[in-house]
Amino acid sequence: MNTRISLLLLLAAWSWQSCTKDPASADSLDAQLEQALANASDGAGPDFYLLPESDDFDRIPQDPKNPLTAAKVALGRLLYHETGLALAPLKPIGKGTYSCATCHFAAAGFQANRHQGISEGGMGFGQRGEGRAPRPDYLPEELDVQPIRTPTTLHTAWQALMLWDGKLGAVGENLGTEDKWVDGTPPATNHLGYQGLETQAIAGIGVHRLMINETIVDTLGYKTLFDQAFPDVPAPQRYDREHAGLAIAAYERTLIANRAPFQQWLRGDRRAMTEQEKRGAILFFGKAQCYTCHNGPTLANMEFHAIGMKDLYENPDPVFQAGPGAAANLGRGGFTGRTEDMYKFKVPQLYNLADSPFYGHGASFTSLRDVVAYKNEAVPENPNVPVSQLAEGFQPLNLTPQEIDDITAFLESALRDPDLMRYQPAAILSGQCFPNNDPQSRQDLGCN
Repeated sequence: MNTRISLLLLLAAWSWQSCTKDPASADSLDAQLEQALANASDGAGPDFYLLPESDDFDRIPQDPKNPLTAAKVALGRLLYHETGLALAPLKPIGKGTYSCATCHFAAAGFQANRHQGISEGGMGFGQRGEGRAPRPDYLPEELDVQPIRTPTTLHTAWQALMLWDGKLGAVGENLGTEDKWVDGTPPATNHLGYQGLETQAIAGIGVHRLMINETIVDTLGYKTLFDQAFPDVPAPQRYDREHAGLAIAAYERTLIANRAPFQQWLRGDRRAMTEQEKRGAILFFGKAQCYTCHNGPTLANMEFHAIGMKDLYENPDPVFQAGPGAAANLGRGGFTGRTEDMYKFKVPQLYNLADSPFYGHGASFTSLRDVVAYKNEAVPENPNVPVSQLAEGFQPLNLTPQEIDDITAFLESALRDPDLMRYQPAAILSGQCFPNNDPQSRQDLGCN
């Protein structure tokens, strides 16, 4: 009997140990990650990567010409989702059916959750945006689409210039490109002198067939909110596209994935990340050298690089208004016209990528693991990109399959804020459905 009891106790102890993490192993990974972060940040350490709270305006980068206020953010939050502003459609049937959030909504990490976003001319939503498709009564050239994958509006506060080619914004590298700010094109909005986010929001109201004026503001019930957001602006100028755009940009600056497990770990919760995610982070900030481009709080920068990914027109799924001759395929060079800028695209931020599984400017990847493997092999998939244009850091990394899995786990899970829906309003003042308001979307969304 004693022998049997001893054996059972031994088996129980073995079972307990096999299901329990080794504290020494966890402590070692934490120490290694802290050191990797210190090295990658030139000694600044974990605090260098901390994201602020969305209401901590003093710590959120902002345009001096558009200081953040709670009233401005509250107005922008509603306007961003307001389908009642869809009053300049190409076809009457599109009236009131789309919003900014159609292609940038919270559940998709503020992306579109499809390879090409469709605003006016689209119908349906599906479960999380994947069900949107072109309406049969719109010709392909009538759709409101872009010839490049829809970027996120998450963490745009840290981007001085907007879009993949950085054409929007009257600051930084765009100083000296004034000859490209042609009347009648989106870059003409740069003449207002704002940073990229404000410029994009103002230009986007026109580009994406929205409309704003005092009558519309009054009819939809937003006048008091405009008054609270812009008390120092004379009333005749207060209810226009510029100030609506400034409010939308203010809201977008507060879209911050500060509840992701990596952010919790940075704040001291060493249990927030799994051991695999920690191993992936150590590789990300070390051997894999991802941090050389993806650094800082949003794991991005304002540089433009070519890594030879395919363009949107080569996507196996149907695309519209995209082709081999699109200037968008040339990246920064398509805007500046400079040889040294050709095929170079802005370095993207890395949070909540798993919420919209389409990667690269042409949505040529649908798996984060495949993206990591692509960068590991460093063999360009786009033959149109000259080798001379490829980024200097686009070199084989010699990662093992397990190391690729670990980095993928860090990207997919440790950098995913699970509660971005907190940034979405419960309702908009028009009372309409959002982010879309076409009949199929209303059915899919279960509203109205």
